[in-house]
Amino acid sequence: MSNKETKTEEMEKYEEETGKKAIWRGIITDGFKKWQKGEKVYIEDKERINVLISEERKNNWLEFTKENDIATISKLVRASVEFYMDSKSKTDQINEFLNSSHHLKEELSSIKGFSQMLMEEYKDELSWDVLLKIKEIFDKSINIENIINNILNVDYIEKEKYDVLIVDDDDSTIFLISEFFKKKGYSYRETALGNRALEILQKSIPKLILLDVLLPDSSGYDICKIIKTNKKLKNIPVFYITAVPETEVYEKTKESGANGYFLKPFDMLKFKPLLEYL
Repeated sequence: MSNKETKTEEMEKYEEETGKKAIWRGIITDGFKKWQKGEKVYIEDKERINVLISEERKNNWLEFTKENDIATISKLVRASVEFYMDSKSKTDQINEFLNSSHHLKEELSSIKGFSQMLMEEYKDELSWDVLLKIKEIFDKSINIENIINNILNVDYIEKEKYDVLIVDDDDSTIFLISEFFKKKGYSYRETALGNRALEILQKSIPKLILLDVLLPDSSGYDICKIIKTNKKLKNIPVFYITAVPETEVYEKTKESGANGYFLKPFDMLKFKPLLEYL
């Protein structure tokens, strides 16, 4: 076909009737040819959209449609666009909830920590009724936190960026350490389980890991060995936080490849060198 094709009266009628071009870039369109033969080239309330792609991409799409039993490339494109739009909408909603839930969890951590501190340090000075009320506040804060975690469904939480991963099953330890980093302007994630920590690390990499030795589901030493033998994770600094005897943790630090350790009860001033990693 000539690239200087002129528009005829019939072409103008086609364009008026269908809302589509009879000539595109100087070439008569296939739609117009079909229309001339009396074929249906448009569907009411629908509009054709052209997508320019390379030959390589077209072949990849064709191969994908065959492998996945999709009738046509156009069906693949429609399904892909709808899937993306649906996913994007859900992601925006999730991110909005993530932002608000992150702040809520920080407040809950403070409530948990202070209520626990009151129960432990002032149990001899407070009346039984007051202690029960504080215990009720502590329990409810844990319940709310669990509900938030269930709603978020960890897959989305793990995409959130953070600086420090704290792996410990003791609430008071988590509160103490998290407060230290929060006051310095750093974010954190927490988990009580070693295997859970490994799952989190597959999706998001922190700048620093603080790892308890005695965990409910595993040994911190074993978790550290897994981290330090993983090509993707081995460069993350790992420090043990533990109450085991120093003679043991010292040897295990060298053996497992950890970067150091902090013994409980903590002297928080000794945590300052960790800021160099952040």
